[in-house]
Amino acid sequence: MTYRGLILDFGGVLTIRMRLNGEAFERSEGLVPGAYFHALNEHPDGVAIYKALEVGEATQEQWNQVIGGILGIDPTDLMRRALANLHLEPSMIDAARRARAAGIKVAMLSNSFGVTPFNPYEALGVWDGKWDAIVLSEQIGVRKPDPSIYLRTLDLLQLPGEDCVFVDDHAANLPPAEALGIRTIHHTDAAATLRQLEVLLDRLAA
Repeated sequence: MTYRGLILDFGGVLTIRMRLNGEAFERSEGLVPGAYFHALNEHPDGVAIYKALEVGEATQEQWNQVIGGILGIDPTDLMRRALANLHLEPSMIDAARRARAAGIKVAMLSNSFGVTPFNPYEALGVWDGKWDAIVLSEQIGVRKPDPSIYLRTLDLLQLPGEDCVFVDDHAANLPPAEALGIRTIHHTDAAATLRQLEVLLDRLAA
């Protein structure tokens, strides 16, 4: 099978693990370990505002206010502070570059963090110019794992699902892509993902 498209998640795939960033944020803000993750993933107001942000129904500043309130910290420019320790994963960025140079279409597909007042994609240097397609959930009003976000990505790449490989660090985001014929990789480690990509995308290893 020759794959002609590569779709990469942003946070946790093109970057270091999100948990490492979150733990560093907790330390920098003097929070109890696990407090930030609880606010995002368990507190009902935190879960709701993050979901709303991802689909463009809430602003980043509203997210700042809600999450800051849950944590009891200054909400000013909170998303920027929360992502201050997020760094690119160089080997994955290089894999995207090599794939594109080899003629494989490459897309970045991200459940959005918002882009104003802080644009993490621009701040980390992964904005326009490096991709055949960029799909941010807030721009189309749906988030992974909604099947329509994968269909939108395929439309932009002008490829059928069977021609594409999708890499994401959240297992729940993979089945809807697989249902569209997309080959998936559950990303847990950059080295392991690269080994799989070099097998699936033989031009990447050339």
